[in-house]
Order: sequence, then C-alpha cells, then structure tokens
Amino acid sequence: MPELPEVETIARGVDARVRGDRITETWFSRHKEPFKTPAGMQAIGLAGRTIRSVHRTGKHIVCELGDTGNDELTAQWIVHLGMTGRLLVTTPEGPIATHTHARLSLESGREIRFVDARRFGRLEFRELKRAEGFSAAGQEPMTIAEEEFAMLFRGRKLAIKAALLNQELLSGVGNIYADESLFQAGIRPRRRSGRLTRGQLERLRLALRAVLSEAIRLGGSSVSDYVDADGARGFFQLEHCVYLRTGLPCRQCGTPIKRILVAGRGTHYCPNCQG
Repeated sequence: MPELPEVETIARGVDARVRGDRITETWFSRHKEPFKTPAGMQAIGLAGRTIRSVHRTGKHIVCELGDTGNDELTAQWIVHLGMTGRLLVTTPEGPIATHTHARLSLESGREIRFVDARRFGRLEFRELKRAEGFSAAGQEPMTIAEEEFAMLFRGRKLAIKAALLNQELLSGVGNIYADESLFQAGIRPRRRSGRLTRGQLERLRLALRAVLSEAIRLGGSSVSDYVDADGARGFFQLEHCVYLRTGLPCRQCGTPIKRILVAGRGTHYCPNCQG
C-alpha cells in the first residue's frame, strides 16, 4: 500500500499539473467497490468545478474544489489509493489501463485517471456546505512536536512497530517507513512503546521525519505497483536499510537482517544496531 511519501509525491505531482484547471466531463466504471460516494453523485458534483489545489492528508489525496469565478472552496474529491491504486495525469490519447475506474476530463485537455487493479482504493466526493472537510484521524508525523509525540505512546502496551502503524495515532506511516525509522533510531520493533524513554522517543520522532523527508525527495519507494502522477517509479527502495533485506548484511555493521512478525506484519530489523 502506498504510504506517506508515495501519497505526498503523487499529490504534489497532480497539483503541479492540474491546479487551476476545470473539470468538464467525468466517466466512472461500473464497479461499485471504488466508490465511497456513488459514481452518479460524484459525476454530478465534480462537473464544472475548478481544482484549487491538491494535497495529502494522511494516506489520502484531497482535491480542493471551487466554482468558477468564486475563490471559496465548495467541495472536495478524496482519493484513497488502497493497495494498488494509481492517480495519473495524462492526455485523452494515452492508453487506457484495463482497471481504470475514473476519468476526469479537464478544460486544458488533460485527464486525471484513477486506476486500481484490486479495487481496494476509494473515491469520495464531499459538498462542503453539507459535510465537514476531510481530516486524518491521527497526528501528522512530518510536523508533530516532541511533547505531542511522546504523549502518543505514554502508558501503551503495544509494540512500538504496531503503534507506529496505528493510523489513529500517526497518519500515513506504514510498514516500510516504520521499519526504516526504527532502524535509524536504533530501537527494536518489539519494544513496548510505553517503556521507551523520552530520549528514545525523540530519536524516533526525528528519524521518522528524516526518513519520510528523504523518501519524498527520492519520489517514494517502488516495491510493488507504486508510480507517481506521470507513471514514473520512485527511487527510495534503493536506500532501504532493513525493509525486504532479510538475510542481507546490515549496511552499518554487516549483521544479517532478520524478519519477524509484529502485529501480523512482516518486520525487518538489525539485531545488532537495534538494541
């Protein structure tokens, strides 16, 4: 599943290409699974709207929409990529992928397409006069302060890896970046989160921010289906220190990387570097 850096990369790419453009026509597939809002309601709500901006909230891409000649934000189109979803900006002449579930035609001649082979992604439309704007359940890991971060884990019995994956605590962190951040912070994934010292938690907060920032700079990790808004792969997978490196030597000490299960998720760590 695309995590924070991948979703951020896609959102930035879409924003750079379609900000200020107007939606002139829409098409949605016959499959119901991708539509948190019925396709017909999305088609009516999106037509004629201007895209004011596109940004990431947690693991969601939020398109802020307005009406022509009015600066007020009036609606949102919210995209969750699920396991295999892609949000692409292309031209009408571009080949249409088999599992395309939405096409938004724009005044500029471009198209926004949502493609999802496994149909675990979701598309939602919100009229802001009738519903609140979308917000993530957990804290934003790129900006959370030291005290707030420490408070998230105080007294919790969860393993720290499981706590990092809890979207009610932190929004956007998934398996890849939990493993990589715990490695950078020198913390074993099974350590009970409530027993970590304030110093360890601060190392983890800073490691998480550094790892996510570098992953965004490199366009995310393409370890499965992920591509950016242009269909290009990311490069951060080349920098992974532990994730999917089972049995390979640690880049810092040479100890073979181990794989265990934590909260049902494959988890990678260095037994020597992570005390």
